[in-house]
Amino acid sequence: MLPLLAATSAAAREIRVMMLGDSITAGYGLARGQGLPARLEAALRERGRQVRMIDAGVSGDTTAGGRARLDWALADRPDAVIVALGGNDGLRGIEPRASAANLTAILDALRARNLPVMLAGMLAPPNLGAEYGREFAATFTALAQARPEVVFYPFLLEGVAGDPAMNQPDRIHPNETGVAELVRRMLPSVESLLVRVPNG
Repeated sequence: MLPLLAATSAAAREIRVMMLGDSITAGYGLARGQGLPARLEAALRERGRQVRMIDAGVSGDTTAGGRARLDWALADRPDAVIVALGGNDGLRGIEPRASAANLTAILDALRARNLPVMLAGMLAPPNLGAEYGREFAATFTALAQARPEVVFYPFLLEGVAGDPAMNQPDRIHPNETGVAELVRRMLPSVESLLVRVPNG
């Protein structure tokens, strides 16, 4: 009886997943409960996953901002972390080497805490030029290649970016339809992250 009870308890354990991001994570322009973390949590629970998503999104945040507030955000004691930063770096034309240094520091800090990580990549806006765009995108790819333990989702806004039907009038932030599409596409990667959580 005791082993069975222990197994049941472990299976029922709630996994806390923090999403460290910017306005996309924070649900800019959306009603409460319609942002990406909340919708991911609902979808995972529909699949029988006992997951609590922690929304650590701050509108306007860059990789530098995420790096600066990481220790504070980790006070919520997540079991795993999704790093979804970089969009504002691209919009501001920040040097990709600076973004890479910030993301490296974030990933190193999470590894030091033995936290499973999913890294969501980002693309730069086309008006900054092809060379900048290639270098910016390569930042995320290189980080993922150097860290095989990290679950890599190449582009956070895959299937949504540039589609007027999926975005709010600013053409930057997903609307409810866009968030639903992000969730649909991200779920397999997020579930890959969950299986890396001890006793998850």
